[in-house]
Amino acid sequence: MIIEKLIWIIGWITSYSLHKSRKMASHIVGYPRIGPKRELKFALESFWDGKSSAEDLQHVAADLRCSIWKQMASAGIKYIPSNTFSYYDQVLDTTAMLGAVPERYLFPGGEIEFDTYFSMVRGNASVPAMEMTKWFDTNYHFIVPELGPNTKFSYSSHKAVSEYKEAKALGIDTVPVFIGPVTYLLLSKPAKGVEKSFPLLSLLGNILPIYKEVIAELKAAGASWIQFDEPILVLDLDSHQLAAFSKSYSELKSSFSGLNVLMETYFADVPAEAYKTITSLNGISGYGFDLVRGTNTLDVIKSMGFPSGKYLFAGVVDGRNIWANDLAASINTLQALEAVVGKDKLVVSTSCSLMHTAVDLVNETKLDSEIKSWLAFAAQKVVEVNELAKALAGDKDEAFFSANAAAHASRKSSPRVTNDEVQKAASALKDSNHSRATNVSARLDAQQKKLKLPILPTTTLGSFPQTMELRRVRREYKANKITEEEYVKAIKEEINEVVKLQEELDIDVLVHGEPERNDMVEYFGEQLSGFAFTVNGWVQSYGSRCVKPPIIYGDVSRPKAMTVFWSSMAQNMTSRPMKGMLTGPVTILNWSFVRNDQPRSETCYQIALAIKKEVEDLEAAGVQVIQIDEAALREGLPLRKSEQSVYLDWAVHSFRITNCSVKDTTQIHTHMCYSNFNDIIHSIIDMDADVISIENSRSNEKLLTVFREGVKYGAGIGPGVYDIHSPRIPSTEEITDRINKMLAVLEAKILWVNPDCGLKTRKYAEVKPALTNMVAAAKLLRTQLASAE
Repeated sequence: MIIEKLIWIIGWITSYSLHKSRKMASHIVGYPRIGPKRELKFALESFWDGKSSAEDLQHVAADLRCSIWKQMASAGIKYIPSNTFSYYDQVLDTTAMLGAVPERYLFPGGEIEFDTYFSMVRGNASVPAMEMTKWFDTNYHFIVPELGPNTKFSYSSHKAVSEYKEAKALGIDTVPVFIGPVTYLLLSKPAKGVEKSFPLLSLLGNILPIYKEVIAELKAAGASWIQFDEPILVLDLDSHQLAAFSKSYSELKSSFSGLNVLMETYFADVPAEAYKTITSLNGISGYGFDLVRGTNTLDVIKSMGFPSGKYLFAGVVDGRNIWANDLAASINTLQALEAVVGKDKLVVSTSCSLMHTAVDLVNETKLDSEIKSWLAFAAQKVVEVNELAKALAGDKDEAFFSANAAAHASRKSSPRVTNDEVQKAASALKDSNHSRATNVSARLDAQQKKLKLPILPTTTLGSFPQTMELRRVRREYKANKITEEEYVKAIKEEINEVVKLQEELDIDVLVHGEPERNDMVEYFGEQLSGFAFTVNGWVQSYGSRCVKPPIIYGDVSRPKAMTVFWSSMAQNMTSRPMKGMLTGPVTILNWSFVRNDQPRSETCYQIALAIKKEVEDLEAAGVQVIQIDEAALREGLPLRKSEQSVYLDWAVHSFRITNCSVKDTTQIHTHMCYSNFNDIIHSIIDMDADVISIENSRSNEKLLTVFREGVKYGAGIGPGVYDIHSPRIPSTEEITDRINKMLAVLEAKILWVNPDCGLKTRKYAEVKPALTNMVAAAKLLRTQLASAE
């Protein structure tokens, strides 16, 4: 009876007729742009490989955009965003709009073409790519603008206007969306050769005229609303930074005549001072707030008031997770806001762009029916937004709300969510800090006696290129088209080839290449209890890179060993040390859709216990080097400084739990990438790993500044020597120069030589020469160091 009820709920949600919805006061901040089956990803890769033309890529993008606009219009959404579709990321699109192309790309001016646009992203044969980092506290990445006093700005991309006109031709009036000028500048960095103290906000006067040009064109095209995303407002801004908002929007005010302007914020609360600053701005018609992660925003609005006559865009539908909205709770929040701002000025919205969620639950034909009833992907969230707006307007769909309440009750009472044994074990962890018994210096000495590694040891960070043949083997095994024996044979052959290649290249510490894994988090989640998986739940990480985040719906445990079979097999193929490769608990947490019915720290401790058992089994199997990746540790750092220490305490503790019981001779590595690590360097030291490899080259050695400033690091460390997200092959001389910069601030005895990250996104034609040059650079410097002694 319960199952029949759940099937009815799912049927109601997925087959609900969008076409009957009326346009109420509803708004979507942004929408996934990859397509339900990764259409954009494949179009980009085909274009980059020279298999299709720019026109082919543009055609795929136009089809996706138009489909998204039509879907939202059919669902009854009133304020539909445009200019949120990007070939890579929205910050890079703003750089293109402003013509702020670094000189090394030789941009001749005019309209930016794909060659220049993608060279900034991927580099080319002559010059490296721009830095890439995380978009606030998400797993989405953006290309960091490089600016300085000599940057030449010009209106160089008319994308916002052309997309508005494209939607209008379909009969859909959209809200063009921009990264606001203050957020853009504060997310930028001084260009190479520019003083680090250069005041980026001094460039406001250079970029605001271009914003004015775009606004003028949109007004001429008939736009009635525009949206400025200013998420930087949720950070701890100083008075000078807040004053930049007053300056910017006062300057733009005359351009706003005849337009409605929405200022959108997301990812956290807007602090009281920032709230006071922006709500006093003239020329702004409405403000958007994240009421999901911004748990105190409602109180701020009630206590400080809201400007009369302005719209409040209430982000009550979660744009960062995939759980069905609690419609009853959202109605209560909306009614409380309605009492403050008035019925006609309240707009129901998502908390942020839906690009951080999967596209459509309808595509999930294999997902467990009970769990499926608890979920809402982007398409379902669009419906939730409009149903809330209708209910607020007195047109409540009782059946829809009843189905939602039943789904929430089902999730709350389901026995599959809770495991008392796991809860008890995780709770007991808080009684110890789980430090290793010996200090890192003594451990490194013990490990060196056993491993006998040369100075400047070389290694890679896990994955090797994922070929089409390898993907075919995994796909056919999952579809039961080949036997387990055939699958193991194919993967074993691939591992053997990767091991032989590394031996030929003379790499010191090897990896097995991870041919059995499509994704570092998905692989582990598939083998842990408490996780569910989708078929088409793809989310864009950057450009063509897409991931399928697992869904953590219940308590987590490890039923059996996950990697020991493959790691032991690989170690038996070589006499050199072979790393066991694991994903750490914090990264698994931050790269999953996490249950929202208990603190994230509790879930993380559960995952840590599961990984601890795997580490112990690897050690028992004779694996002497174990890498526990925590690529996403920095990503989960709360945006407000007052909340960061609590997160770092449990995140670092979770990592230490995983390896606290290993012998001194077992070497524990970890890896981090594509975030700003300088401000958490002391927490990284507290993780107490024996060796850490960390992204460094793409950010132009930014990591090294903390060591120049006096931070002492006693464990092994491998700042990346080349960027693996670019097809560009670095020369031996370039890598040697980079290592020499490291040796200027780090002792040779603790320095490792490795790429920035894993190699799965590259081709062997790029990997082989790059690693050849990396090993040659390490050997050259070993000789020089020996001569100096």
